[in-house]
Amino acid sequence: MVLIDLVAAAPPLTPDGDEARGWAEDELADPVYAAAEPTPLDRIAQAIGEFFSRLFNPELPASFGPSLAVIAAVVVGILIVVAFVVWGVPRVTRRAPGRDAALFGTDDVRSAAELRRDAASHAERGEWADAIIVRVRAIARGLSERGVVDTPPGATVHAFSRAAARPFPASAGDLDRVADAFDDVRYLRRPGTPELYDLVATTDDALTAARPLVTDEVPA
Repeated sequence: MVLIDLVAAAPPLTPDGDEARGWAEDELADPVYAAAEPTPLDRIAQAIGEFFSRLFNPELPASFGPSLAVIAAVVVGILIVVAFVVWGVPRVTRRAPGRDAALFGTDDVRSAAELRRDAASHAERGEWADAIIVRVRAIARGLSERGVVDTPPGATVHAFSRAAARPFPASAGDLDRVADAFDDVRYLRRPGTPELYDLVATTDDALTAARPLVTDEVPA
């Protein structure tokens, strides 16, 4: 008897229209449903996939082919532009050619201009041996910077002079005498002279002003 009274006193389980709407709104407000919603990128990807699936559908009339091909090309172009905007244009990095420090048995990273300036400073102080050595290195470094003659590590000054004589045959004799002057003051410890330095400097100036006969870099 008590059970019958409790059932009779319970509210009806069938809601009216307003109650049903409220229950639905409360349920959809749960964050679980919001997380399951597709993102804008998901919708775009789905639309593109559906477009291409319709494009390659064999049941489409043949007259639709050219129009759809044009549309597909436009879509692909738009996608490429969007990709460049989002990720940026790919860059082509170019490495600058490195300068080899080894030069006639000594590590020297000075440029040709720096070597010429330092050689002139030695000459002003009467240090003719050092002036000759540094100016000969300036010749080699200058032709290397111009991409005419490559002087790899271990190359001797005479090997360099023979290689430099190929693009500059008019200076072949001077280059050979320059190499002899370098060996005399560098290895044989002979004293340098203003005349030898003038020979080296004049040869350097002549090579700087001359145009090589070959364009490919010659290895020493």
